[in-house]
Amino acid sequence: MEASKKRNLLYNIRLFTMLLVLIALYAFSVNRNKSRQIAKTLVFFEPTKDQFISKTTVNKLLIENIREAGSHAKENLDLNQLEHTLNANPMIKKSEVSLGIDGVLRAKVEQRAPVARWVNDGMIFYIDDAGTKMPLSELTSARVPLVTGAITKENTKDICEVLKYINDDSFLKKDIIGVKIAPNGSLLMLSRSYDFKIDFGEPKHIHRKFCNYKAFYFKAEADKSLEKYKLVNLRFTKQVVCTK
Repeated sequence: MEASKKRNLLYNIRLFTMLLVLIALYAFSVNRNKSRQIAKTLVFFEPTKDQFISKTTVNKLLIENIREAGSHAKENLDLNQLEHTLNANPMIKKSEVSLGIDGVLRAKVEQRAPVARWVNDGMIFYIDDAGTKMPLSELTSARVPLVTGAITKENTKDICEVLKYINDDSFLKKDIIGVKIAPNGSLLMLSRSYDFKIDFGEPKHIHRKFCNYKAFYFKAEADKSLEKYKLVNLRFTKQVVCTK
């Protein structure tokens, strides 16, 4: 009986000792991992047709932020702050920054997508589908309509709905090259291939008006009569009124 108790006691002592060793090794590993330097940074872009900001620029933003914060060690790295820094760039819509156990800092970036080039007070900007300004990019030039006139808090949503509709439609994206916003809020558009103007009226009933325009365009193109028109009026949702 005494021998059995001694064996159990020795077993428990060994088990407790092994547990302490494992805890010590784990703590050592965690502390060592935290104190390691960031090995490198990798940048990934969400799939998109055009690239308005380079991986080099994103990498530079990450590295500068890490250096300024003195957080080269993984322990001190603030991932939320890095995301905030990237998201503050006018070309970036959203970012996700993560750090792997391999010490590699990974940034997944979604760029803003311009739907128009806006001329305002002698300055030119891109605007995205939310009406947010974007500077022109040195890397690429987006094929989007040129917009003139006032974009205000009151009309931003409606104007952007029209521009997004144009951008998402393969025919309209090729055909509509200009949009003029009149002081009363109505829209006048320009076609790439023909000299006629398109009187869209107020930015309402967007789908119906553009369906009417496309039906008119393809019918008149088949009849070879598009060159005869000077104005295509889409204000009336049930018909297209044309002026020669």
